[in-house]
Amino acid sequence: MDTEHRSGCPINLTVEMLGDRWSLVLMRDIALLGKRHFRELLDSNEGISSNILSDRLKMLVEAGMLTRAPDPGHKQRIIYSLTEKSIALVPVLAQIAIWGLHNLPVSPGPERLARMLEDGGPAYWDEIMADLRRDHLGQPASEDSQTAAG
Repeated sequence: MDTEHRSGCPINLTVEMLGDRWSLVLMRDIALLGKRHFRELLDSNEGISSNILSDRLKMLVEAGMLTRAPDPGHKQRIIYSLTEKSIALVPVLAQIAIWGLHNLPVSPGPERLARMLEDGGPAYWDEIMADLRRDHLGQPASEDSQTAAG
């Protein structure tokens, strides 16, 4: 990954990493929609092409946002996993979804997800992050997340 940046501003650095047309959509698909394989990620409403998807996945792996490994259930497939750095994006994704819900013409399916994120608030986002840590990082569920989940 290129180590030269326009500035050391945290907003600039984040935009340089995630500000292209596809990176946040891929983070959404993996973190909030549970997609983990190339073909699943290729099947999005936004219509990403396979070469762009391949490029973005490679960039996100190189940036430490994703890991890739053979899928234990199907050795010919690769499974993509979030890192702690990308799991920490859940509140940002939630806020972007909530902002879009109130300011843009959102379609019904995404509207339901945005309303769930808004209604659940930070406690719900913490629950999502705990589930992602378990599913992507292999961390055991904490007592707090077990209590929150039911």
